[in-house]
Amino acid sequence: MSLKALHIVFIVSSILLAFFFGGWSVRHYFHGGSGVDLLFAAGSFASGFLLLAYAKAILKKLKDISYL
Repeated sequence: MSLKALHIVFIVSSILLAFFFGGWSVRHYFHGGSGVDLLFAAGSFASGFLLLAYAKAILKKLKDISYL
């Protein structure tokens, strides 16, 4: 597995983790959680969207490098 492929796998897994944790925090807030859960959710969703932008930029930058 190339460094490019490994990097993409880690970026995608980080994006999924950020969005799942954000969703979990929102769900926890609506089931009796505190306001801190909303802060965690907002931070997680913001991180997820920033990681999406990073993924787009890195794919554009590394488009000429093979996945192998």
